[in-house]
Amino acid sequence: MTTPRHYITTTIPYVNARPHLGFALELVQADTLARHRRQRGDDVRLLSGTDDNSLKNVLAAEAEGVDVQTLVDRNADAFAALRDPLALSLDDFIRTSSDPRHRAGVERLWRRCAEAGDLYRKAYEGLYCVGCEQFYTPDELVDGRCAEHGTEPQRVAEENWFFRLSRHTDRLRELITSGALRIEPAARRNEVLALIDGGLHDFSVSRSHTRARGWGIPVPDDPDQVVYVWWDALGNYVTSLGYGTDDPAYERWWAAGDRRVHLVGKGVVRFHAVYWPAMLLSAGLPLPTDILVHDYLTVGGRKISKSGNGTTVDPVALTAAYGTDAVRWWLLRDVPRVGDADFTEERLIARADADFAGGLGNLVHRIVTMVHRYRAGTVPALGADRFAVTPLLDVCRAAPGRIDAALGDFDFRRAVDAAWDIVEEANRCIDATRPWELARAERQGNADAAERLDAVLAALVTACWVLGDELRPFVPGAAERIVRQVTPVGRALPEAAPLFGRLQEQR
Repeated sequence: MTTPRHYITTTIPYVNARPHLGFALELVQADTLARHRRQRGDDVRLLSGTDDNSLKNVLAAEAEGVDVQTLVDRNADAFAALRDPLALSLDDFIRTSSDPRHRAGVERLWRRCAEAGDLYRKAYEGLYCVGCEQFYTPDELVDGRCAEHGTEPQRVAEENWFFRLSRHTDRLRELITSGALRIEPAARRNEVLALIDGGLHDFSVSRSHTRARGWGIPVPDDPDQVVYVWWDALGNYVTSLGYGTDDPAYERWWAAGDRRVHLVGKGVVRFHAVYWPAMLLSAGLPLPTDILVHDYLTVGGRKISKSGNGTTVDPVALTAAYGTDAVRWWLLRDVPRVGDADFTEERLIARADADFAGGLGNLVHRIVTMVHRYRAGTVPALGADRFAVTPLLDVCRAAPGRIDAALGDFDFRRAVDAAWDIVEEANRCIDATRPWELARAERQGNADAAERLDAVLAALVTACWVLGDELRPFVPGAAERIVRQVTPVGRALPEAAPLFGRLQEQR
C-alpha cells in the first residue's frame, strides 16, 4: 500500500513589516495538521515563505528610507525565524525575491497560460487598493473604501496584461459544488460560489515597470511589465516544488500527491479559491484539493495587523514571555472554527494556568504521586477492563478517531476537546474509585482492593500516556513532558515533579 502524501502550505505574507500573531495562527494550524498526519504515518511536506515582490514592500522601504532589498531581507528573516519560537516543523521556506526556483516557475506558468490563449494586453482604468494589491469595482467598496483595509483606493490607469478568468467560470463552479475543490468552512464555500455566480471578470496580471518601481519579476518577453504580485505569489505553491526546473518534487507532492492543502485567511479567499484554481486550469495543472479558511485575530475588536495602530502583537515576544506551548494552546483551544477571536494576554494566561498548571499538570502529578506512594513507582500491568475504569479506557480508545475527524473538518477546537475529554474522564475515575481508600483497604489485607488499585493505577497512567501522545501535534513541548513523566526509567516512573508553572505568578 502506498503511503498517503499530504502537501500542506500557508499563505506567504508581505514583508512590509515584521510578523504578527495573526499569521502565527495560520502557521500553528498548518504545523498541527502536518504533525498530526506524520504521527498517523503519512508522508508530509509543510511549506511557508514570504511574498517579497509586492508594491507594499516597495512603499514601506521608501517610507523608511532604505533600499527595498534591505527591507525585504530584514523582514523576511524575521518570518523565517518564527520556526523555533512557534515550534514549527517546516520542510521548506520560500522567498519569492531570492529563491532561484521561483522565477523559473513563474515564467513557466505564465507561458503555459499564454499558450492556452488566456493572456491578453489591454488599457485599463480602475480603483486600486495597495493594501490588497487588487483592483475593485465601485460596488465592491463599502462607502467608497476597501472593506479589508478601510482605505480609499487609488484611481489607476495603465496598460496591463489580463487573464481570461471569465473563461473558467463554469468549470470552477462545478469543481467547488462537487467537492473536488473543497473549501472549508461551508460559509466560505458559499461566499466563493456567490462570487462566481455574480459573474467573474478578467483581471489584470501585470503592472507597469514604472509603477512597480522596477521591483518584481519581468513579464516574459515584455520587460516593460512586471508580473502582478498575486500571480507571482500564488505560484509559490508549485515553484517551491521545482515546477520550473523539472525537480521530481513537483511530481511527488503536487502532480501525484494525495492531498494539496492550502491554509488561508478569509481576506484572501478570492485569490486562492478563484484566481489560483483558474490559473492552474489554464496551465493544465492539478488543482489544490483543500482550501481551509480561518477568520481573524483581533485586538479590541480590530483586526491584528503589521502596521501598528495598537493592534500589533509580536508572537516572538509572546513566546519569550509565556512559552511556546501557552501561545500554541491558546491559538488552538480558544480560536473558533468560524468567527474572529479577540486576543489579550490575560486570556492567554488564564487559559494556560487553567489547562496546563490546573488541568494537565495537576492530573499527571497526582497520578504519578499515587503510583510512587502505592506501588513504589512501578506501573501495574493493564488488565481486564474492570473496576470502574472501562469508561476511561473507552475515552482513550476513542480519542484518536475523534481527533482525526475533527482535524479532517479543520476544527482545531473540537480536536483539542477530544483530547481534553481524557483529562476530565481521568478525574472522574479518580473521584469514583478513590485510590487512597483502596490502598487503605489493601493494607488491611483486602486482596480485592489490591487488585482494584492495580487496575485503576494502570488505567490512569495509560490515560496520561495517550493524552501526551495525542497532544504532540498541538503542543509538542508540553506533550513530551507528559510522556516523559509517565514513561518508566528502568522499572519505575520518574519521581513526580511539577510540569507547568503558573504564568500569573511569573508576571
